[in-house]
Amino acid sequence: MMLHFTNARLINPETGSDDLGSLTIADGVITALDGPLPEGTVSVDCGGKCLAPGIVDIGVKIGEPGERHRESFKSAGLAAAAGGVTTLIARPDTTPAIDTPEVLEFVTRRAAEASPVRIRHMAALTKGRQGHEMTEIGFLLDAGAIAFTDADAVSTDTKALSRAFTYARSLGALVICHPQEPALSKGAAVTSGKFASLRGLPGVHPMAERMGFDRDMALVEMTGVAYHADQITCARSLPALERAKRNGLNVSAGVSIHHLTLNDIDVGDYRTFFKLTPPLRPEEDRLAVVAAVADGLIDVICSMHTPADEESKRLPFEEAASGAVALETFLPAAMRLYHAGSLTLPQLWRAMALNPARRLGLPQGRLAVGAPADLVLFDPDAPFLLDRFKLQSKSKNTPFDGQRMEGKVLATYVGGKRVFAAGE
Repeated sequence: MMLHFTNARLINPETGSDDLGSLTIADGVITALDGPLPEGTVSVDCGGKCLAPGIVDIGVKIGEPGERHRESFKSAGLAAAAGGVTTLIARPDTTPAIDTPEVLEFVTRRAAEASPVRIRHMAALTKGRQGHEMTEIGFLLDAGAIAFTDADAVSTDTKALSRAFTYARSLGALVICHPQEPALSKGAAVTSGKFASLRGLPGVHPMAERMGFDRDMALVEMTGVAYHADQITCARSLPALERAKRNGLNVSAGVSIHHLTLNDIDVGDYRTFFKLTPPLRPEEDRLAVVAAVADGLIDVICSMHTPADEESKRLPFEEAASGAVALETFLPAAMRLYHAGSLTLPQLWRAMALNPARRLGLPQGRLAVGAPADLVLFDPDAPFLLDRFKLQSKSKNTPFDGQRMEGKVLATYVGGKRVFAAGE
């Protein structure tokens, strides 16, 4: 079916424009911008609402295999569609880890069968994510791995890591790492400081992130590997990131939507839905990271969707599992930054769609002729009260439960096919 979207506020991250116009799709791709209505095309009046590229989300945890009770490919796909996310980049921190071609082929097949949105998988960088012996990177690339990461399992074996980086560089593979000094951050529940002391919680100094990033940059300089930091959350890390880019290293960085919109005080009276990895940072760090996204120093905004069941969250704060679901709250949380005047919609979609797609070599994330018709139609101003029990995710661990939000997804299209419509 050919569709012609009219009266749409087109959010174009490539050109940085936010203008009223029209868009035509056919055979799963965008065929025209601001063109006339072609014969035989179904017209869709967007009513002045925003039409943007579908979100490309790096670093989503899905429970298959091993933890399907927390999240399945089907529930994650439905949650993504409801949140305007059209491409999921899934993490390999599953049970077992995605560290062999056989496991990768299994999850790839399951995802294609169950999910209404696109799912690509990262593979583990080291076997079992133990940080000692690298995986069969070449075979995993052949099996469809889009990048390599041990997620939040940070290796202490720098020599093994250098070998993995060198081999990944020889094959042109992207490595994604979690910048953190593992000894300093072990056992930490919050960021150290006055609030942590008042609450009696074990904290980690923000310099642990900077120290981990500095080690990784030395390895990148030594090996020449393509590197992406999954989350840069501290002001102290930003000069090192700027220096690495200025020196020509093949480096990019991301940050989660939670670290852009929440701070360490939100933990309040030990609310475990706010326990994340890395922990939430002080407000001055949050503001510095928001500014880094605005000027392009930080390239990617991700959800860092991490489902956890009730049993693992309803524990004392120190013992509770880290992480929060975010596929459906990603877009409305991002609208907080837009309504605060911190980021424009094109800036947001540059970081949520265009840059992640480019970093991974994907054709998505663009409003351009020939680009895949992966689109999200949304109202940035629509208010609502978030009820976590209405989320599509199996797990309901969102820090935004009960909060007033703005920004509703009206429809989501993948390859020109509508996979979500509000109210249906």
